[in-house]
Amino acid sequence: MTEQPAIRVMVVDDHPMWRDAVENDLIAAGFEVVGVAASGAEALARFPAARPQVVVLDLQIPAPNGVEVTAAMLRQDPSARVLILSASGEQGDVLDAVKAGATGYLVKSASREELLSAVRRIAAGDTVFTPGLAGLVLGEFRRLSDPSAAQDPMQPELTERETEVLKMVAKGMSYRQIAERLVISHRTVQNHVQNTLRKLQMHNRVELTRYVIEHGLDDDDDE
Repeated sequence: MTEQPAIRVMVVDDHPMWRDAVENDLIAAGFEVVGVAASGAEALARFPAARPQVVVLDLQIPAPNGVEVTAAMLRQDPSARVLILSASGEQGDVLDAVKAGATGYLVKSASREELLSAVRRIAAGDTVFTPGLAGLVLGEFRRLSDPSAAQDPMQPELTERETEVLKMVAKGMSYRQIAERLVISHRTVQNHVQNTLRKLQMHNRVELTRYVIEHGLDDDDDE
């Protein structure tokens, strides 16, 4: 069986001991650390050549900050995934990171196993949040949603199954969980998500989640 290439990861944190510990944990677990940086400017300078699949990024770094770095990296490479690893679990910080395009958010109290699992899941296309933060994100986007958006006749039509999968994506379910719930294959779930991304001209699951909330697709399941 052909061995899968190691997931390419970049680590950005201005605390040397923390940065080294994360790097060492990733390497020990079989990831390929393709770059490290101690500031936003350093991270953006190294990002193009490093070409990471996942960036493990602290928010509070020397300028530009983690939110600005997230947005800049994803403008350069929309296929990249950003996992915020921050000491802050404040609502404003979490929402700013998600709005910038971060695919996951862990607080630094997360265990080594939680971090490694999050990097693997994000590389596979999942969204990952420290427990409690996913609900915070969904709730905030619901409050910010524009009710008129659901009536927009210019929005592309999704099939019933695509809408069903989309709702589950918004709840933070993994592809495997969705496949088990709907009794379909993991690949079929991926195909539905990719078709939806293409129809909506979006790049990742975070954007799909925003779409669900802003268009009220989650209301009927929101008990």
